[in-house]
Amino acid sequence: MYEMSVNNAGDIKVFNKSNLDHYLYEFAKTYRKLAGRKAPGIEIILIGGAAIIENYSFRNETLDVDALMTPSSIIKEAILKVAEMNNLPADWLNSDFVNTASYSPKLIQYSEYYKTFYGVLDVRSIRAEYLIAMKLCSGRRYKHDLSDVIGILLEHRRNHNDITYDMVDKAVNDLYNSWDKFPNGIQEQFRQIVESKELFSLFDQTKSGEASTKAFLLAFEEKYPGVLKSENVNEVIRDANNTSSLRKKLEALQAKQDAKPAGQTAQTVNKNDKVQE
Repeated sequence: MYEMSVNNAGDIKVFNKSNLDHYLYEFAKTYRKLAGRKAPGIEIILIGGAAIIENYSFRNETLDVDALMTPSSIIKEAILKVAEMNNLPADWLNSDFVNTASYSPKLIQYSEYYKTFYGVLDVRSIRAEYLIAMKLCSGRRYKHDLSDVIGILLEHRRNHNDITYDMVDKAVNDLYNSWDKFPNGIQEQFRQIVESKELFSLFDQTKSGEASTKAFLLAFEEKYPGVLKSENVNEVIRDANNTSSLRKKLEALQAKQDAKPAGQTAQTVNKNDKVQE
């Protein structure tokens, strides 16, 4: 169900600000070589963890680079060549996030310039309040979503450039028209977070909770392979500390799975929700 960002040798690869800039430079250089000296300029917009490590200091790494881009055949070839040259996974730079709930076709309107590489690649990243809106929309308790939100708020507060609830509420409506598709209770939870005077301790507590949830899900998947699905992962997390309830949930899930016609299976958790990132 869950996937890591690994190379062909099976090594886990992580990206940080330093090596990500290097790989983006190599990508731009390779693209120019493949497309020729008169190659048209290209643009990508960094999303998620990549946008955070390029703009903030509270998080040091990510397992892949999500970006909004138009992947032409030459761009795909350049991505693959950089992967081969640097022992990276083939999809180290990808736009798979467009298949997740947090994607909006309006994202391109709310980005800001980051850097140009090799004179041909313009890199942009999503503006802070819109990045928060995306993270809240995902709301995954087994990833960095909530701690990323708090980390962004904390750094802006330290820089005397606070992000307010109203700013994020506008971003939510700009991207998704309303909070309707967001996880239950996340709007009120965010309102309490943004008003908190203890963001630093809240950040540490949230990171610890996310790590514990991740560890639980990895152990659960190892013990009950194939049980976790997109539609039940939050229920499993909720029942984690209630053995009796969790046992009943497992029995019900197994019965439901056994009742499916031959060849029909429930959709597993989307690969873009990989728990390790």
